[in-house]
Amino acid sequence: MKTKSVLTLSDVNAILDAAQKEAEANSWAVTIAVADDGGHLLGLRRLDGAAPMTPGVASEKARSAALGCKETQVFEEMINGGRNAFLSAPMQGLLSGGVPVLVDGQVAGTVGVSGVKPDQDVQVAKAGIAAVS
Repeated sequence: MKTKSVLTLSDVNAILDAAQKEAEANSWAVTIAVADDGGHLLGLRRLDGAAPMTPGVASEKARSAALGCKETQVFEEMINGGRNAFLSAPMQGLLSGGVPVLVDGQVAGTVGVSGVKPDQDVQVAKAGIAAVS
């Protein structure tokens, strides 16, 4: 039987705190979502000024990164590259900003961020992940 790493509540809070710190250092109003390896929401933080749609988008980015076992930027690039059929995939967060938390090459959880430019969403997500890596 295999043993796998999972995110604890302490990990979730560390990710949210570090991601919030990165966003605030850049004056970015975002929502940060943390999910488990199945895409189920473990934590959500909507910063002051973040648009009302960002919690849903951030959550779906985290879910899609979990189900796809990769950064959601990969999906966005496939679609932008002409693979329009991928739009029918049963995932809604196919935009950049969903990043997996990898432990020994396996997805332990994911972070989704929404509210700023795609590369900035990714920057905030990766800053959060760095707190537990």
